[in-house]
Amino acid sequence: MKEKIIENFNRLAGAYEKTVDTHNLYNAEYERPAMLAEIAETLEGKNILDAGCAAGWYTQKLNGRGAQVTAIDVSPEMVEAARRRMGNQAEVSCMDLEKPLPFPDSSFDYVISSLTLHYLKEWEPTFTEFQRILKPDGVFLFSVHHPFTDIKLSQNADYFAVELLKDQWEKEGQLYDVVFYRRSLSEIMAATLNHFEIEKVIEPKPTSRFKELDPAGYAKLMKAPNFLIIKARSKLVS
Repeated sequence: MKEKIIENFNRLAGAYEKTVDTHNLYNAEYERPAMLAEIAETLEGKNILDAGCAAGWYTQKLNGRGAQVTAIDVSPEMVEAARRRMGNQAEVSCMDLEKPLPFPDSSFDYVISSLTLHYLKEWEPTFTEFQRILKPDGVFLFSVHHPFTDIKLSQNADYFAVELLKDQWEKEGQLYDVVFYRRSLSEIMAATLNHFEIEKVIEPKPTSRFKELDPAGYAKLMKAPNFLIIKARSKLVS
Protein backbone atom coordinates (compact mmCIF):
# COMPACT_ATOMS: atom_id res chain seq x y z
CA MET A 1 0.00 0.00 0.00
CA LYS A 2 2.91 2.34 0.63
CA GLU A 3 3.87 2.02 -3.02
CA LYS A 4 0.39 3.21 -4.01
CA ILE A 5 0.66 6.21 -1.70
CA ILE A 6 4.08 7.13 -3.13
CA GLU A 7 2.78 6.72 -6.68
CA ASN A 8 -0.20 8.98 -5.96
CA PHE A 9 1.91 11.75 -4.50
CA ASN A 10 4.52 11.51 -7.21
CA ARG A 11 1.67 12.20 -9.64
CA LEU A 12 0.28 14.98 -7.44
CA ALA A 13 3.61 16.77 -6.96
CA GLY A 14 3.08 19.13 -9.88
CA ALA A 15 -0.33 20.22 -8.60
CA TYR A 16 1.04 20.77 -5.10
CA GLU A 17 3.91 22.82 -6.45
CA LYS A 18 1.85 24.98 -8.82
CA THR A 19 -1.73 25.33 -7.60
CA VAL A 20 -2.48 23.90 -4.15
CA ASP A 21 -0.90 26.83 -2.29
CA THR A 22 -3.23 29.35 -3.91
CA HIS A 23 -6.23 27.45 -5.29
CA ASN A 24 -7.10 24.95 -2.55
CA LEU A 25 -9.01 26.79 0.16
CA TYR A 26 -8.89 23.76 2.47
CA ASN A 27 -5.14 24.30 2.65
CA ALA A 28 -4.71 28.04 2.20
CA GLU A 29 -7.70 29.26 4.25
CA TYR A 30 -8.38 26.42 6.66
CA GLU A 31 -5.59 24.08 7.79
CA ARG A 32 -2.55 26.30 7.29
CA PRO A 33 -3.71 29.41 9.18
CA ALA A 34 -4.69 27.24 12.15
CA MET A 35 -1.35 25.43 12.18
CA LEU A 36 0.73 28.59 11.80
CA ALA A 37 -1.14 30.22 14.67
CA GLU A 38 0.39 27.58 16.98
CA ILE A 39 3.98 28.28 15.90
CA ALA A 40 6.07 31.16 17.23
CA GLU A 41 6.40 34.14 14.89
CA THR A 42 10.14 34.32 15.54
CA LEU A 43 12.04 31.05 15.17
CA GLU A 44 15.65 32.28 15.14
CA GLY A 45 17.94 29.57 16.46
CA LYS A 46 15.25 26.87 16.25
CA ASN A 47 15.70 23.56 14.45
CA ILE A 48 12.51 22.22 12.88
CA LEU A 49 11.69 18.94 11.18
CA ASP A 50 9.01 19.29 8.50
CA ALA A 51 7.81 15.69 8.51
CA GLY A 52 5.91 15.09 5.30
CA CYS A 53 6.94 18.32 3.59
CA ALA A 54 5.18 17.73 0.25
CA ALA A 55 6.20 20.58 -2.08
CA GLY A 56 7.73 22.58 0.76
CA TRP A 57 5.12 25.22 1.65
CA TYR A 58 5.63 24.87 5.42
CA THR A 59 9.38 24.56 4.92
CA GLN A 60 9.42 27.95 3.24
CA LYS A 61 7.16 29.60 5.83
CA LEU A 62 9.17 28.30 8.77
CA ASN A 63 12.43 29.26 7.12
CA GLY A 64 10.99 32.73 6.62
CA ARG A 65 10.43 32.98 10.37
CA GLY A 66 14.12 32.31 10.94
CA ALA A 67 14.19 28.56 11.58
CA GLN A 68 16.72 26.05 10.35
CA VAL A 69 14.40 23.56 8.63
CA THR A 70 15.01 19.95 7.69
CA ALA A 71 12.29 18.74 5.33
CA ILE A 72 11.52 15.11 4.54
CA ASP A 73 8.95 13.29 2.42
CA VAL A 74 8.46 9.75 1.15
CA SER A 75 7.64 10.91 -2.41
CA PRO A 76 10.72 11.56 -4.56
CA GLU A 77 8.77 13.95 -6.79
CA MET A 78 7.53 15.96 -3.80
CA VAL A 79 11.11 16.16 -2.55
CA GLU A 80 12.27 17.53 -5.90
CA ALA A 81 9.45 20.10 -5.83
CA ALA A 82 10.47 21.18 -2.33
CA ARG A 83 14.11 21.45 -3.41
CA ARG A 84 13.11 23.69 -6.31
CA ARG A 85 11.20 25.89 -3.90
CA MET A 86 13.93 26.10 -1.24
CA GLY A 87 17.20 25.94 -3.16
CA ASN A 88 19.99 25.88 -0.58
CA GLN A 89 17.86 27.40 2.19
CA ALA A 90 16.83 24.03 3.68
CA GLU A 91 17.91 20.42 3.80
CA VAL A 92 15.33 18.37 1.86
CA SER A 93 15.54 14.57 1.77
CA CYS A 94 13.48 11.56 0.74
CA MET A 95 12.72 9.53 3.88
CA ASP A 96 10.11 7.08 5.11
CA LEU A 97 8.49 8.10 8.41
CA GLU A 98 7.82 4.43 9.18
CA LYS A 99 11.54 3.74 9.41
CA PRO A 100 14.17 4.94 11.93
CA LEU A 101 15.21 8.53 11.25
CA PRO A 102 18.91 9.40 10.82
CA PHE A 103 18.91 12.29 13.30
CA PRO A 104 20.62 12.51 16.70
CA ASP A 105 18.65 12.45 19.93
CA SER A 106 17.21 15.80 21.04
CA SER A 107 18.10 17.55 17.78
CA PHE A 108 14.86 19.43 17.01
CA ASP A 109 12.86 22.12 18.79
CA TYR A 110 9.76 21.38 16.70
CA VAL A 111 8.41 18.49 14.67
CA ILE A 112 5.71 19.78 12.31
CA SER A 113 3.62 17.29 10.35
CA SER A 114 0.86 18.64 8.12
CA LEU A 115 -1.80 16.21 6.83
CA THR A 116 0.66 13.33 6.63
CA LEU A 117 0.18 10.87 9.48
CA HIS A 118 -3.07 9.39 8.14
CA TYR A 119 -0.96 7.80 5.39
CA LEU A 120 0.82 5.67 8.02
CA LYS A 121 -0.78 2.45 9.22
CA GLU A 122 1.24 2.30 12.45
CA TRP A 123 1.99 5.40 14.51
CA GLU A 124 3.93 3.87 17.41
CA PRO A 125 7.35 3.56 15.67
CA THR A 126 7.03 7.03 14.16
CA PHE A 127 6.01 8.68 17.43
CA THR A 128 8.85 6.87 19.22
CA GLU A 129 11.28 8.45 16.77
CA PHE A 130 9.69 11.88 17.07
CA GLN A 131 9.97 11.70 20.85
CA ARG A 132 13.62 10.68 20.55
CA ILE A 133 14.66 13.48 18.19
CA LEU A 134 12.73 16.26 19.96
CA LYS A 135 14.50 18.30 22.61
CA PRO A 136 13.10 18.33 26.15
CA ASP A 137 9.88 20.35 26.05
CA GLY A 138 10.03 20.34 22.24
CA VAL A 139 6.81 20.89 20.31
CA PHE A 140 5.08 18.23 18.20
CA LEU A 141 2.37 19.84 16.05
CA PHE A 142 0.39 17.76 13.58
CA SER A 143 -2.79 17.82 11.56
CA VAL A 144 -4.76 14.84 10.26
CA HIS A 145 -8.13 14.09 8.76
CA HIS A 146 -10.89 14.48 11.32
CA PRO A 147 -12.20 11.02 12.30
CA PHE A 148 -15.81 12.21 12.22
CA THR A 149 -15.40 13.12 8.56
CA ASP A 150 -13.49 10.00 7.55
CA ILE A 151 -16.09 7.66 9.04
CA LYS A 152 -18.42 8.73 6.21
CA LEU A 153 -16.09 6.94 3.77
CA SER A 154 -15.98 3.76 5.84
CA GLN A 155 -17.09 0.51 4.23
CA ASN A 156 -17.53 -1.43 7.47
CA ALA A 157 -18.74 1.44 9.69
CA ASP A 158 -16.58 0.13 12.54
CA TYR A 159 -15.60 3.47 14.04
CA PHE A 160 -12.94 2.03 16.35
CA ALA A 161 -11.05 0.11 13.65
CA VAL A 162 -7.93 1.42 11.95
CA GLU A 163 -9.26 1.16 8.42
CA LEU A 164 -7.77 1.69 4.98
CA LEU A 165 -9.99 4.05 3.00
CA LYS A 166 -10.04 5.33 -0.56
CA ASP A 167 -11.15 8.80 -1.60
CA GLN A 168 -11.15 10.54 -4.97
CA TRP A 169 -9.55 13.94 -5.45
CA GLU A 170 -9.72 16.25 -8.45
CA LYS A 171 -6.61 18.32 -9.13
CA GLU A 172 -6.09 20.38 -12.29
CA GLY A 173 -8.88 18.51 -14.05
CA GLN A 174 -7.52 15.04 -13.23
CA LEU A 175 -8.99 12.48 -10.85
CA TYR A 176 -6.80 10.68 -8.33
CA ASP A 177 -7.71 7.70 -6.14
CA VAL A 178 -6.07 8.48 -2.80
CA VAL A 179 -5.72 5.88 -0.04
CA PHE A 180 -5.19 6.59 3.65
CA TYR A 181 -5.94 5.18 7.12
CA ARG A 182 -8.82 6.21 9.36
CA ARG A 183 -8.51 6.24 13.15
CA SER A 184 -10.92 6.93 15.95
CA LEU A 185 -10.44 10.05 18.05
CA SER A 186 -9.55 7.90 21.05
CA GLU A 187 -6.87 6.10 19.02
CA ILE A 188 -5.35 9.42 17.91
CA MET A 189 -5.30 10.72 21.47
CA ALA A 190 -3.93 7.52 23.00
CA ALA A 191 -1.14 7.21 20.45
CA THR A 192 -0.10 10.80 21.12
CA LEU A 193 -0.30 10.51 24.91
CA ASN A 194 1.98 7.44 24.85
CA HIS A 195 4.86 9.77 24.02
CA PHE A 196 3.80 13.37 24.51
CA GLU A 197 1.89 15.73 26.75
CA ILE A 198 -1.04 17.16 24.81
CA GLU A 199 -1.26 20.94 25.08
CA LYS A 200 -4.12 21.67 22.67
CA VAL A 201 -6.72 19.84 20.61
CA ILE A 202 -7.89 22.09 17.80
CA GLU A 203 -10.80 21.72 15.41
CA PRO A 204 -9.92 24.55 13.01
CA LYS A 205 -12.45 26.95 11.57
CA PRO A 206 -12.20 28.28 8.00
CA THR A 207 -11.18 31.89 7.60
CA SER A 208 -13.43 34.79 6.64
CA ARG A 209 -11.79 34.74 3.21
CA PHE A 210 -12.86 31.11 2.82
CA LYS A 211 -16.42 32.23 3.59
CA GLU A 212 -16.17 35.00 1.02
CA LEU A 213 -14.84 32.72 -1.73
CA ASP A 214 -16.87 29.60 -0.99
CA PRO A 215 -19.91 30.24 1.25
CA ALA A 216 -21.28 26.72 0.79
CA GLY A 217 -17.96 25.11 1.66
CA TYR A 218 -17.62 27.39 4.68
CA ALA A 219 -21.07 26.40 5.94
CA LYS A 220 -20.21 22.73 5.47
CA LEU A 221 -17.00 23.00 7.50
CA MET A 222 -18.76 24.88 10.28
CA LYS A 223 -21.09 21.89 10.63
CA ALA A 224 -18.51 19.12 10.24
CA PRO A 225 -14.75 19.83 10.49
CA ASN A 226 -12.46 18.11 7.99
CA PHE A 227 -9.23 18.31 9.95
CA LEU A 228 -7.98 17.84 13.49
CA ILE A 229 -4.85 19.52 14.91
CA ILE A 230 -2.93 18.31 17.95
CA LYS A 231 -0.26 20.39 19.68
CA ALA A 232 1.87 18.41 22.12
CA ARG A 233 5.21 18.57 23.90
CA SER A 234 7.90 16.06 24.63
CA LYS A 235 7.15 13.88 27.61
CA LEU A 236 10.12 14.25 29.92
CA VAL A 237 11.65 10.96 30.95
CA SER A 238 12.42 10.83 34.68
